[in-house]
Amino acid sequence: MNDWKEYNLGELTTVVTKGTTPAGSLYTNEGINYIKSEAVGYNGKINNSNFAFISRETHQKLKRSQLQKDDILFSMAGIYLGKSAIVTEDFLPANTNQALAIIRLNQEMALPIFILYYLRQKGVIDFVNNMSGQSAQPNINFEEIKSINILLPTLNEQRSIAFIFSSLDDKIDLLRRQNKTLEQLAETLFREWFVEEANLREETKLGDYVDCINGYSYSSSELNPSDVALVTLKSFNRNGGFSINGFKEFTGKIKNHQVVKEGDLVVAHTDITQEADVIGNPALIIEDPRYKTLIMTMDLVKVVPKDNKFSIPFIYHLMRTREFKFHCLGCSNGTTVLHLSKSAIPSFSFPKPNFEKVKLFTIEADKLTKKFLINHSQIRTLTQLRDTLLPKLMSGEVRAK
Repeated sequence: MNDWKEYNLGELTTVVTKGTTPAGSLYTNEGINYIKSEAVGYNGKINNSNFAFISRETHQKLKRSQLQKDDILFSMAGIYLGKSAIVTEDFLPANTNQALAIIRLNQEMALPIFILYYLRQKGVIDFVNNMSGQSAQPNINFEEIKSINILLPTLNEQRSIAFIFSSLDDKIDLLRRQNKTLEQLAETLFREWFVEEANLREETKLGDYVDCINGYSYSSSELNPSDVALVTLKSFNRNGGFSINGFKEFTGKIKNHQVVKEGDLVVAHTDITQEADVIGNPALIIEDPRYKTLIMTMDLVKVVPKDNKFSIPFIYHLMRTREFKFHCLGCSNGTTVLHLSKSAIPSFSFPKPNFEKVKLFTIEADKLTKKFLINHSQIRTLTQLRDTLLPKLMSGEVRAK
C-alpha cells in the first residue's frame, strides 16, 4: 500500500460549493432540470421523477448552482444528510438547491466515480451524521465536508475498484428492472382478463372468499437481537412492493397464526405518510435468510383464501388495482396516522370473475413470481457482496488487480 496516500477531500477538489434555492414563483412545469435533495439516494443514483424545473433565464442567473458532468452532489442537511450521487451528462443542463453541496474534483488526482463509492461507505455516512450533532435539523458545512479523510490509490487502481462496484450495481439495476417488467406483465394480463370487461359481470364481495388475520401488537422491550423478525410498515415500498429493509428483530412471544412465510399476502392497515401512499397496499412476503421466523405487526393484516376458488396471485393483483386503492382510502380514518377499518377488505366489491380464468391466470402469475423471487435472491446476494467488499477495497485490505 506504499502507493496509497491519505488526503482530506478538500485537497482533491477544485470546487466545493452549494446550490441556490429560487423563489417558489420561479419554478415552471418544464424547462431546465432542478435537482432537489430528495432526488438523491443512498444508492448513488439521481431519481429524475423527483425533479422540479426552472426557466432558462433563471438557470442563467443562478450561476453558482449550475452543474457540470461528473459533479458529485452531497446532501448537507436534514433527513437526506450524507446521501451522494454523480451528475451524468443526460441530466444537463441542471441546477441544484442549497441543501446539496457540489463537489467538483481535480480528476488528475481522483476519479469522481471512485470518490462517489468512497462516500457511500456506511462508515463515512455514519461519520458525517455524527459530525452534524443532534439538532432537530442536522447539517454540515463546507469545511466539514472538506475534512472527510480519503485514502487514495493510484488512478489505475481507482479505476479498477470503481469498475468492480459499477459492474455489481449495473447487475443489481438490471435485475430490478427485470422484476419491474415481470410485475407489469402480470398486471397487464390481470387487467385484460378481469378488468376491461368488468361491467359485463355481476358484483361480488371479497369477504366471501378471504379471511383477514390481524398482526402482533409489540412493545419496544421486545425489540432485541434475534433470528426472529417483525414485518413492519417499513416493509412496504411507497410505490408498491416489498422491502426486506423493514424487518425489526424481535424476542417476544410467537403466535403461530401471525407467522408469515415467503409468498404470503399482507396488506398495510396503517399509514403515517402524508400522501396516504401505503394504506391498503398489498405485498407478497419475501424471506430473509438471516431470520428463521417472520411475524407481522398490528399495522398489517394477512389475507388468506377461504378455498381454492381464488388464489393469492389473483387476490394480490386484484388489490393492486386503482379500484381497491380508492376503496381503501374511502375506508380510512385518522389525521396524523391513518387506520384502515376492519370492514375495508371484506366489503370491497368487484365483478365476479370466471373461476377457470382465475386458475389459468394463477398458473401464469406463479411462473412470473418464481422468476421474481429468484431475481430478488440474486439482488440480495450481490448487494451483500458489494457492501462487504466496499470497506475492504476502499481501505486497501483487499486489492484490485
